[in-house]
Amino acid sequence: MGLFSVLLVLHISASIAIIGPAFLMPFIRRSARTVGQLQFTLGITTKLAILPKIGGVVLGITGVGLMITTKMGLSQMWLNVSILLSLLMVVIIDGWIEPRMKKIVKIISETQDKGREIPTEFGLVLKKIIPVETAAQLLMTAILLLMVIKPF
Repeated sequence: MGLFSVLLVLHISASIAIIGPAFLMPFIRRSARTVGQLQFTLGITTKLAILPKIGGVVLGITGVGLMITTKMGLSQMWLNVSILLSLLMVVIIDGWIEPRMKKIVKIISETQDKGREIPTEFGLVLKKIIPVETAAQLLMTAILLLMVIKPF
């Protein structure tokens, strides 16, 4: 197995490490109906949040390695667009969603009633995050399509 093959396998694995948890975490979180379930799902999503960060670093390193190996550089428009969309996705997830989720995790962890339904104010905060999470998921889908079809 040559250098290109190793880089490609690592690159695809890193993509899965990023997109899998980032795409599934909102669905897992939205399934909670009680405070106890929400605490459990937030615990899972908090632990899974490290995978996209590690995957992002590996993705960047292997991406640069692939560009050097193939001598492609930044000459392909699909590559430039996918890099920009990826950066936008990172800003949305790390800069907007994650800080709000940390506040929710802190508030929910302080809640003692684990069997109770999720209080309305938490539900409203979570509902404000849903459109942004949907936008991030659409960006991930667009990036995947760019990687698969390489249109221009």
